Order: sequence, then C-alpha cells, then structure tokens
Amino acid sequence: MTLQYDTMIAAIQGLQSRGYTIDFNLAFDQLKSASENIYLKPEDFEIVESYRFEGDSNPADEDVVYAIESKDGKTKGILTSAYGMYAETINNSMLQKLSFHLHK
Repeated sequence: MTLQYDTMIAAIQGLQSRGYTIDFNLAFDQLKSASENIYLKPEDFEIVESYRFEGDSNPADEDVVYAIESKDGKTKGILTSAYGMYAETINNSMLQKLSFHLHK
C-alpha cells in the first residue's frame, strides 16, 4: 500500500505509525541502526515503499524516504537520504538497490 505524502516529515510520521520504527543510516555496503545493533546488506532487505521530495527553493535539493523491511519480516524501519550531488558514498550493490526504487 503506497500512499502519497506532501512532505518528508509526513512520510516519516506515516511510516512510523505503520510500524516502521527503526532509523537506518547508509554505511557504504549496508544499512545500519547502531542504536538497535542492526546491520542489513542489500540482499537482507527489501524496499517496500519510497517517497521522493524536491526542495522548495531549489529542485536540485532532493530527498528520498525509504520504507525498509528485512527479508524475514521482523525488522521494519526508515532510511532517509539525499540523492543527486549530495548523496552519500555507497557501494554499487546498494546504489543499484536504492536507485531501482527511485525510478519506479
């Protein structure tokens, strides 16, 4: 069930209300939640929803919110990331997985 959100904050709050409570960060070749001691390689998770937002003053300022689920279904969280010129350095496997969902 993919919904529409007007803002990045609304997307995060909506996902959290549906159980996506773990905050993930990119760590080159994996997603990590240091506070939960969870680390997921690209083959260990699925992106079930993604939402793209452009900046108000500059369309080049773009962010994306991903709803992440582990393959076993036990872990649900959110990854927020800039893309374009401000995107983090990540490995090719992670880049392919994240990019695929941006262009759906």
